[in-house]
Amino acid sequence: MVTSVPRLVVAAPSSGSGKTTVATGLMAAFAARGLAVSPHKVGPDYIDPGYHALATGRTGRNLDAYLCGPELVAPLFLHGARGCDLAVVEGVMGLYDGAAGEGELASTAHVAKLLGAPVVLVVDASSQSRSVAALVHGFASWDPEVRIGGVILNKVGSDRHEALLREALDASGVPVLGVLRRAPQVDTPSRHLGLVPVAERRSAAVEAVSAMAAQVARGCDLDALEALARGAGALPGGSAPWSPASPTHHPTRSAGKRAPVVAVAGGPAFSFSYAEHTELLAAAGAEVVTFDPLHDERLPDGTAGLVVGGGFPEVYAGELSANEPLRKEIAELALGGAPVAAECAGLLYLCRELDGRPMCGVLDATARMTERLTLGYRDAVTVGDSVLAAAGTRMRGHEFHRTLVEPGAGAAPAWGLLAPARRVEGFVQQGVHASYLHTHWASEPGVARRFVERCRTS
Repeated sequence: MVTSVPRLVVAAPSSGSGKTTVATGLMAAFAARGLAVSPHKVGPDYIDPGYHALATGRTGRNLDAYLCGPELVAPLFLHGARGCDLAVVEGVMGLYDGAAGEGELASTAHVAKLLGAPVVLVVDASSQSRSVAALVHGFASWDPEVRIGGVILNKVGSDRHEALLREALDASGVPVLGVLRRAPQVDTPSRHLGLVPVAERRSAAVEAVSAMAAQVARGCDLDALEALARGAGALPGGSAPWSPASPTHHPTRSAGKRAPVVAVAGGPAFSFSYAEHTELLAAAGAEVVTFDPLHDERLPDGTAGLVVGGGFPEVYAGELSANEPLRKEIAELALGGAPVAAECAGLLYLCRELDGRPMCGVLDATARMTERLTLGYRDAVTVGDSVLAAAGTRMRGHEFHRTLVEPGAGAAPAWGLLAPARRVEGFVQQGVHASYLHTHWASEPGVARRFVERCRTS
């Protein structure tokens, strides 16, 4: 059992310092050297892993100590890094910023400690010189269990500016492993919920990732960074890789019958999903087939269940509405009692309308864009039985949207939210479970098994 994957964590003092550029560039630069690179992202973000996948040719995976629990961080890391030469983990927010009111939980520092990984601190040096030493010293000394293995100076203005920064850092004991100049060509466009996903700008995203790789290869000491990663040693606690197949569960299939087909929405409008979800569905005995609601006018042949995850249906409301044949087929599937799991974007798609445009009409609710951002982790419990879980099942989730669904809950809500404020949310009707809440099924693998079993019997 391999538990000593070379690894490093890319962190920063705050958001906007350049973590995504540096982490993605490092992944691509190491991959260009012929290394098999495993890409990871701290937190619930769905978008950055898409850029990581472009950089490495491997699935980008999330490590979230809040959604999945600290005990699953190392096993999920090892699962994703299986067969790789080196792993790069991109942090979230500032190094020590975690779940609100929960101390270090789910922070980059917390994940780095759970992985026993050295941290490379990316510092936006655009408006400082000697002060950089005080900043780096503070971050390096705040928590003695977090090892800052080096610093990469970003947005450096000139050779003179670089010299001043290096001179200031000489006495800090933290080596400078890279210096990056300002480079607009590596910027990626943003929208109301962050970066524009790869699925919406693939050719431009490929060019951006290539530019990131070139910038990092020019400005960073790749040999020193690789040596830092290789010095990480074994993971703490002797963790084993996570597996989507439960040792106590063996999918059963009736003789002569094919596996139930679970259709999973994809494409530009529904690009948010965790890789482990489809792995869990397949391990539970489903045949997972992806389709694109923007273009496919029919569900995959034999569809017995439907999963519609997150994304940006508000951006594509016109196209989704225009695909009337698919909308009608989804409504018929749901009306027939088939299992349907919808999160956030999926919830909007199942509503009667979105911003005045007809959607699937499965739920007697309307959705619209607003100026208000709803963002944060949630503690939740299932209010009643559904295709995903029995009543009383506790899970943790994440909300991230600028839309409003009215009403916010059906006669049978999907979740009772326990924190930060008590309320009910979402819809359960027949085989439908629809909610704003993004969850990570690895934390409760019975969700996928229950869903597939309902697909067999509905």
